[in-house]
Amino acid sequence: MMMDIENTHPHHKGMGNILGYVERCAMLTKQLLGFARGGKYEVSTLNLSELVTGNAEMFGRTKKEITIFEDYQEDLWTVDADRGQIEQVLLNLLVNAGQAMPGGGSLFLETRNVELNEKFVRPYGFEPGRYVRLAITDTGIGMDPETRQRIFEPFFTTKKRGEGTGLGLASAYGIIKNHSGIIDVISQRSKGTTFRIYIPAGGKVIETERGVEEELRKGAGTVLFIDDEDMILQVGSQMLNALGYTVLTSASGSQGVEILRDQKTQVDLVILDMVMPDMGGKETFDALRQIDPDIKVLLSSGYSAEGPANEIMKKGCNGFIQKPFNISELSSKISSVLKEAATTN
Repeated sequence: MMMDIENTHPHHKGMGNILGYVERCAMLTKQLLGFARGGKYEVSTLNLSELVTGNAEMFGRTKKEITIFEDYQEDLWTVDADRGQIEQVLLNLLVNAGQAMPGGGSLFLETRNVELNEKFVRPYGFEPGRYVRLAITDTGIGMDPETRQRIFEPFFTTKKRGEGTGLGLASAYGIIKNHSGIIDVISQRSKGTTFRIYIPAGGKVIETERGVEEELRKGAGTVLFIDDEDMILQVGSQMLNALGYTVLTSASGSQGVEILRDQKTQVDLVILDMVMPDMGGKETFDALRQIDPDIKVLLSSGYSAEGPANEIMKKGCNGFIQKPFNISELSSKISSVLKEAATTN
């Protein structure tokens, strides 16, 4: 189609933007294939310290202006993971650290055995127990709170147009999540950034691919889905319909509040996005609970359950689901929220 439109045609620029978006979506699909299907590939027993050492050595040869400090636990527990995928995560985080220190700086790499309790893992939906923690800290430019909250969202990037797609950290997040692990970030503007990865210690059963149908927990009722991303609304609505729910959609917090006000006797659950431009998740949650103090809310976000999301959870939000999620995760979360609400009534 672009070949049939002259460069001077008024629609040429618009078509170029559309094609660019399609290309970005295609690239996203390829990068997400490594973790979207829910299976693991070529799982083996790994020592994270040894894996990090090799990648750090390679990184150090290309970034001589950065000083690397390594602190690895000697008796580190092993993990059962896909070596190639974990190396992809390391590469993305090391590249991110290098870009945050264009004039040089210090990079700290640390591994530790840790015991995570129920309070720590509950927002992420994983089991407490033995984990191996990898911390990667740079002394770079750091991030402001808004950037930190969105850093794991696909296509989100602070780079100029043409310098990157913003897929690296979203890919890293997905890979770690698919290994039943946790990745979070601590950062302060002009101070630096720390990425922390927690992977279950060896001895746990690693999931293999399972049929989606056997995991689905279908239900009934009406779900109000609030998200400012059209694509997420479309895909999420299709998932909810497939699970048997009637769906009301809203592209903004304020619109969602109005829908609940008009239909509060019909809404069984609200799925609420955390970051929206006109009315954020926290404000929307408060407004929803003012209308109906008993309304069940499942918070949805592309970043971790810490920070503002944790504030909403402490206010009595019924659950949290991290993006990107598949239909199995969505069905499980909704079933859990509705079941818990039924037992407390």
